[in-house]
Amino acid sequence: QVQVVESGGGLVQPGGSLRLSCAASGFTTDSWTIAWFRQVPGKEREFVSCIVGSSGSTHYADFVEDRFAISRDSAKTTVHLQMDSLKPADTAVYYCAAVTGVRWILTSQYEYDYWGQGTQVTVSS
Repeated sequence: QVQVVESGGGLVQPGGSLRLSCAASGFTTDSWTIAWFRQVPGKEREFVSCIVGSSGSTHYADFVEDRFAISRDSAKTTVHLQMDSLKPADTAVYYCAAVTGVRWILTSQYEYDYWGQGTQVTVSS
């Protein structure tokens, strides 16, 4: 059974940086896609970024504006989201999500089957 666990959230000042990590387990092949979503209370969960395990292909939401970078460890199934130049609007709970049996980019929350519990990111002075 696939499990994902997020970590790395915290409080940071505007313009600062955070590095989120998603530790995934239970994959039997490299046919997977892992994504980051975020959610503010009262708003719909929105796509941030994803990476495809088989190819390493990545994709970012428009609001990222070159500020974030998603990557994966070669030794284990851990995905990172390096977030730089953070803004107060980036404040949200960030979730890691995974789906297996695919080899392409997916941007809808409804395309993912496995979810972590979320990690809080707060950008404030």
